[in-house]
Amino acid sequence: MTYVIDNLSFAYSQSRVVESLSLSIKAGEFLAIIGPNGAGKSTLLKLMAGLLSGFQGSVNFMGKSIVDYKPAELARKVAFVPQETHVVFPFTVDEMILMGRMPYRQSFLFDTETDDQFVRQAMALTETEHLTGKLFTKISGGERQRVVLASALAQTPEVLLLDEPTVYLDLKHQLQFYEILARLNTRQHMTVVAVTHDINLASRHAGRLIAIREGVIVTEGTSDQVLTAEKLHEIFGITADIVERPDGGRFVIPSA
Repeated sequence: MTYVIDNLSFAYSQSRVVESLSLSIKAGEFLAIIGPNGAGKSTLLKLMAGLLSGFQGSVNFMGKSIVDYKPAELARKVAFVPQETHVVFPFTVDEMILMGRMPYRQSFLFDTETDDQFVRQAMALTETEHLTGKLFTKISGGERQRVVLASALAQTPEVLLLDEPTVYLDLKHQLQFYEILARLNTRQHMTVVAVTHDINLASRHAGRLIAIREGVIVTEGTSDQVLTAEKLHEIFGITADIVERPDGGRFVIPSA
């Protein structure tokens, strides 16, 4: 298993947001984590990325406790993509992607030919080559998210953790982004774990869905098992119509 999470609990101050949660994730999985706002989804992802401390229970990554990894060591294996990236300085797209090589840098000042090679590969995988030389702050939202993904891929990770990466994107760029993730999963055999509010994108691309509510796992399984009218009401408190897609997945149309 890539991740084995056992009896995990976490609280911000006195507010418990993850409650006795247990979960295993296999190498090469495409897993989507769904649930309402405040359910603990993003917190769970940050715990998996080693970005939060002070939790109870255990998070084991590749047979080793997440707390026993040095930051650079973990960053060579796990890449985290946030909802949005705020940049103050006028970095170019190339510079942003090159930052993904920091866990490997022997010197803070100088990049190597190997660094440049991985940057070019990451740009090819994310279809961002045409943005070379442009300022990160001057490109579109969809292009920025692909550049942030490219920076994560420049880390050459085995696992990609994404926290609602398409929340601010229009429908076209949402589809493009998830198609890139699907290619990384199927062609590069990368483990992908994505927190998302878009259950239809999750249904289309993820092999397994996990639904979290109030810090606990409500249900998990394939889209056929999770995206039922009864379970959607339990998870989100909504009624919905379920449409079977020709490719075997499901499309959810909320009705109230």
